[in-house]
Amino acid sequence: MPPETPPRIFAPDRRAAVRRRMLNLQQAPDAPRYLLDDMIEDVVERLAFLRHRPQRALLVGDIHGSLQAALEATGAQVTTVEPALGFQEEAPYPFSGFDLVASLGTLDTVNDLPGALIHCRQALEPGGLFIASFPAAGSLPVLRSVMLAADADRPAARIHPLVDVRAGAQLLQRTGFTDPVADARHLAVAFRSFGREIADLRAQGLTNVLADAGPPLGKAALERAIDAFSAASKDGRTVERFEILTLSGWRR
Repeated sequence: MPPETPPRIFAPDRRAAVRRRMLNLQQAPDAPRYLLDDMIEDVVERLAFLRHRPQRALLVGDIHGSLQAALEATGAQVTTVEPALGFQEEAPYPFSGFDLVASLGTLDTVNDLPGALIHCRQALEPGGLFIASFPAAGSLPVLRSVMLAADADRPAARIHPLVDVRAGAQLLQRTGFTDPVADARHLAVAFRSFGREIADLRAQGLTNVLADAGPPLGKAALERAIDAFSAASKDGRTVERFEILTLSGWRR
């Protein structure tokens, strides 16, 4: 029986374009990077806790080179790749033999997540560690409610489906990782306006890459979105929630 074709939830070309725009926006000195910074800090802390000092590391999505610099400071040889620049996460990697593969904020928008995890594991040498962090289920509750208000009686697909902790743990087991761990944490971020939140999402590569994306918001819908966002504010700020899922496991 031929293998099942994964559903086409995300548009790869649209995904690459959104990440290329993110790379350009991140050149600004005041570009928001709090999600990526949190993921990198978490990876560094996990490596210290596990006393795992990699000699050869593969980093996916380390767009500023911050994690690369931290690992190289310990003597690691680091290879970095970026999906926006042609790296294919849903195909076998062209290299292997790493004792660390870390993916930062990319695996939430691949169509074949089990396949992508298998490729990560195969890139590891025996005894190598895999760590991935990305936005998870429960993220952007305010934006979800705002979009429903904006679309009124004709809701459209605008927010990505996301993986939760339980599904993440099951995926690690399914794809052959040893000692799999899935956990989530949240970040609360306050925004002064609807436009500011959208700008932050755009600058961090978190806008819509669905294959069947909804139509653009019209003027009236945009006004409803702004009003709904303002109605959720307190003291002039609306607090949004980001859930970050981290998956880790070893190759034995």
